[in-house]
Formats: sequence, C-alpha cells, structure tokens
Amino acid sequence: MSEVLELYNRINGQPCSCGNTHKTSLRKLVVGSGVIGNLPEIVRELGAEHPFLLADPNTWKAAGQKVNDVLAGNGMNVSRYVFSKSRPEPDESSVGSAIMHFDHSCDIVIGIGSGVINDIGKILSKTAGRPYIIAGTAPSMDGYNSATSSMAMDGLKVSIPSGCPDVIIGDIDVLKLAPREMLISGLGDMLAKYVSICEWRIANLLVGDAYCENIASLVRMSLAECVNNAEGLMEREPDAVRAVFEGLVVCGAAMEFAGLSRPASGVEHYISHLWDMRGLALGTPVSTHGIQCAIGTLTALRAYESLRNVVPDRKRALAYVKAFDFERWSEELRAFLGSGAETMITAETREQKYSVEKHAARLERIIGHWGQLLDIMREELPAAGDIEKLLKKIGCPSAPAEIGIGNELLPMTFRASKDIRDKYVLSRLLWDLGILDEVADKLI
Repeated sequence: MSEVLELYNRINGQPCSCGNTHKTSLRKLVVGSGVIGNLPEIVRELGAEHPFLLADPNTWKAAGQKVNDVLAGNGMNVSRYVFSKSRPEPDESSVGSAIMHFDHSCDIVIGIGSGVINDIGKILSKTAGRPYIIAGTAPSMDGYNSATSSMAMDGLKVSIPSGCPDVIIGDIDVLKLAPREMLISGLGDMLAKYVSICEWRIANLLVGDAYCENIASLVRMSLAECVNNAEGLMEREPDAVRAVFEGLVVCGAAMEFAGLSRPASGVEHYISHLWDMRGLALGTPVSTHGIQCAIGTLTALRAYESLRNVVPDRKRALAYVKAFDFERWSEELRAFLGSGAETMITAETREQKYSVEKHAARLERIIGHWGQLLDIMREELPAAGDIEKLLKKIGCPSAPAEIGIGNELLPMTFRASKDIRDKYVLSRLLWDLGILDEVADKLI
C-alpha cells in the first residue's frame, strides 16, 4: 500500500487533532490491472443483481462493453443508457435524460467514464436511491470521490450535493489507454492543489474557514506523487497511472473529509469555471477541466508572485473600495458572461463581499497578518517558472490562446473569479488590497 493510501486510511473515520472525525462514504477503492473482472462480486456485496449502466459512446467503447459482458456473463440482467453525444454536457438536459432513461427495476447504478458521466451518475443514483459504482476510464479529474457534482445550471457552474460513490474501480488496463489529453488533464487538476492549499490556509487566517493540517498533508503528499510520476504518466507506465489515479481519488476524499472544496479547489478552478460559462452562454472554445485548471494554476502563481512584492497600503485600499461601482461591474460581468452573470450578481445581496464596513475589517486583519501571509505563500507555492516548464514537458497548454481563448481575456477572467462563489480566494485578497486591476492587467 502506498504512503498516500496509508495516510488516507489513518484519517478516514478516526478522531483528528483538528477536533473532528473525518469520514468518507466511499466503501471501497479497487485499483489494479484487470479489476473490472471483480465487478460481479462487488455488485453482489452491495446486495444488487440488476445493474444499470451509464456511459457515453467513447466510454462505452473504452470499458462499457467490457463491464456489460463481465456482468452479463455472471448471470446478471443488465440495463443501460448510452448518451447519443460523445461528449454530453453536464447540465439539466443531460441529467434529465439519464433520469428519464433509468430502468427502475435496476437496483444499482454503474457509471462508466470520468468527469461528466460520474457527475451525472452520482445525481442519478441519489435521485433513484440506488448504490453507485464508478468504473473510471481516465485519470483525468479529482471528482471521482467528491460528494458533489459540478454542473451547469441556468448558465452558472455550480456544485450540487449528490453523494459519494460506494465503490470506485480503477482498472489500470483501461486507464493507461485514455487519450493523452485526459492524462494531461488529470495532472493539471492535481497541480491546482498548490494553490488550493495555500488559499485554504489564507482563508483560515483571514476569514476563519475551518482548516485541518492532516487533510492538507494528505493532499500535499498526493500532489508530490503525481508530480514525481509526471513523465511516467506520459509514457503510460502502470505505476505512474496508478499514482495519479489514486491521488485524484484521495483529493476527492479530502474534500469530503473537510466538508468543503477548499482542499482541492481555489481561484484556478474559478478561472476554468468562467471559461466553461462563456462556452455555454456565448459558444466560445473550452478545453478539459484539468487543462484549464493547469493554465489557471500558472496564472494564479504569477499573480501570487506579484503579490509577494507588495507592501499593503491602507489608504489606497480604502479609496479603491470606496470608488468601486458595483452597478458598473455588474454590466461588465453581463458583457463577459451573458446570462450566466445574473446569478453571480444576485449573490452579492447575500454575500455582501463589497460592503465597505466588512472590507475595512478584513483589511485590518490582512495588514496585521501580512508576515504570516507571506510565509504561507513561500511554504506552499512553487515558482511559476517551474510549473511552466513542467507543463511544457508534458505537452500541456500553458496559455489561454493555446486552447482557443484569447490571452486578452485573462485580466477580466481573473477579476471575475472573485464573484463565482462565496469563497475567499486570491482575487478577493487583491481586491481587498486595492490592487486587483493592477495585478490582473499584468497577467497578459
């Protein structure tokens, strides 16, 4: 057993030094060569006999037929729904289609795929009240084991509570044959953890978000394993594929342990979400989640490097916030995102992040803890240049233009990232300091 899984097992279900007991709903993680062959036994362990398979044309070809044959060959009555689109959208239409095609005589749902199929499968299983197994087809993202589904709803990217899989199957013989873009995407999603852990600590210090060092250590260890195996992953070496897949699953578990997305998601994810939202509303290009997160991570690291050279200026920050025109900013969001901006704009009524009084209190805390903030950045973040070299080495895009998104959109994307969720991330810290526009404009 790897050191990552050993630490995962020590955390799972045990009293923690942070005062909580962290638990995941995942009953079993099965990773290895040929483990799809174990599915009949696993299905019966969950008290089921009539599986419902959910896939898209690509994932059906990669593993769906094999799953079907293994189950049917062991005497099980198998039903299935394969989306007509090779890349179904994670939206209301796809969820509705899966629910409408569900065979209610089935007693278990088995998703065959990665990001979108897993997100829809988790919602379907929760809605139907059935156990859920995901048979992964690519080590491409960290949502396998999360208890939420990342969906587009009313034009906004949202995380919907959907429940955690009961079992995750990672057949190395399938995973190692995933398209190269998906392998790169998985590593890109893991690189985001540099920023997410940094921002988790910053949010704990400045706004009181609950933090657990054991969970953070688990994520750091998983990230290190993935980075150390980066070149092997590109060569499809089984040990490297296993390391990255396990790392992604463990980071999903870390989010469930913490009860929030902090351990694995920060401003870099919001950059990706904004590009997804533009794609939905305006038809602009989008890439895979992990590749967009990799570009977002490099963007965030460059912005953090600018921040390290800053000396907080109370007078400047207060004047910046006093002059901030929310109505004007709302119009900029509408122009940038289309209809998806409305939910973000409306959220300010509840969040009050632009309140002059609340800002003044945060600013005093920032100034009072500036040395600690610099220490956190130094301890958690690699040099942007090192990550850029790694991205180039594995053939991952490192600039928006490489995935069809104009580099000139980066400043606005970065500024808008503070409005996606009510979560304290880098763009909010820069806004509080009165330097968001200045830093954002330097990102091109």
